[in-house]
Amino acid sequence: MKSDRFSYRAPWWLPGGNPQTVWAALASRRHFGPPPRWKRSRWKTPDGDFIDVDQALHSSAQEAPLLVLFHGLEGSSASQYAVAFADFSAAHGVAYAVPHFRGCSGELNHAPRAYHSGDFQEIDWILRRFAEEHPGRPLIAVGVSLGGNALMRWAGEMGTEATSCVRAIASVCSPLDLAAGGHAIGRGFNRVVYTRMFMRSMVPKALGKLEQHPGLFDRQKLLAARDLYEFDNLFTAPLHGFKDTTDYWARASAKPVLHSIRVPALALNARNDPFVPAESLPTQQDAGHHVTLWQPEQGRDVGFPVSYGPLGLPGHVRAMPEAVGNWLLAHL
Repeated sequence: MKSDRFSYRAPWWLPGGNPQTVWAALASRRHFGPPPRWKRSRWKTPDGDFIDVDQALHSSAQEAPLLVLFHGLEGSSASQYAVAFADFSAAHGVAYAVPHFRGCSGELNHAPRAYHSGDFQEIDWILRRFAEEHPGRPLIAVGVSLGGNALMRWAGEMGTEATSCVRAIASVCSPLDLAAGGHAIGRGFNRVVYTRMFMRSMVPKALGKLEQHPGLFDRQKLLAARDLYEFDNLFTAPLHGFKDTTDYWARASAKPVLHSIRVPALALNARNDPFVPAESLPTQQDAGHHVTLWQPEQGRDVGFPVSYGPLGLPGHVRAMPEAVGNWLLAHL
């Protein structure tokens, strides 16, 4: 049901969505104590490729829960939200791991495919492997942005079967309606700043794929792409079994399957997130009985910075991980 338990209010000196995002990404603190330390493992995928998994080295009891975080577009264990969740996990004695989507750990994966917003098959084998390797730990999972849509899509596709793997899941600032989010990021300020930022990372990776697999796509057309719609049309959609971007965004979105989720699930979306238009957010009728909707007016895209001290500076991003992490722990 709709809940007001996360009634976030941004610091007075961060009015509007874009400043909240930029501050959280570039200037806000991610942890109270020392930064997390990681142990990296390489997992072979069922199709002979690999992903890299970072597991936090802080101590936790053998029976403590394991929190798995699925990062967003071009994210990693170094992303501000991943570090903030590591800080939360260490403070609460929870084991913590960040599996990297293919190509996001600093090394290009081998197969032609990469990753995408509806990659629920990849989510499935990753979660099942965690469950097999940690049979004494209850498993909880959170996905941020792209990772959240893929996680919710997985839960909707699995239905009651998901309960045999995880106790609870959450998505944070995820574009559960990919068409609405995709068109939003291609307009105005978003196109000038965020689209360019993503393309600077994604295009070189795609060209690396072309070197690995000559003829995979048209190089000149990819270099001419100026937004995610064009990029997905040339690269993401055809490489992952979709007809085109429109087909990809329609079939990969989690919103149409939210009502099929049978495990406790939380969907947190700020209503001032320009990546995810408020009118596209799910209603309770869309979500069904097992999904809790948190939709605060402020927070922007994964930011949710909080202030402290006499001047309200410099801000911290633990408000969101604390609220989401405690919700997940309450549903063990």
